[in-house]
Amino acid sequence: MAEDQFLETLRALEDVLADNGRRASLIKKRIVQLRRLRSRGAPYAEIVTSKDGPLIVQLLTESSTALDTCGANVRRAEAHALYAEGLTMEQIAERFGVTRQRVSTLLRKAPK
Repeated sequence: MAEDQFLETLRALEDVLADNGRRASLIKKRIVQLRRLRSRGAPYAEIVTSKDGPLIVQLLTESSTALDTCGANVRRAEAHALYAEGLTMEQIAERFGVTRQRVSTLLRKAPK
């Protein structure tokens, strides 16, 4: 059932948001560490290494990628759920703020 698939994608979104929250904590700790080292005169070439944990840029990339992937799954599942309830592609496009063609593409792909 489409609604169940949509709820599953929302559960996955909650997991991604929780993971991103953990990454945000790591980023904040790393920022404090970088500021402390920089205030002591350490050069960026020495500070910004992966020996002290993941790089901020790596954590940001992981967060962004996870949210983009999950967001696409949510959009697809929500489009399928709305379409199954009788909304037209035009109505879904208006709600999503996209073109009808974009909705058609979402509907052609099965929810993950």
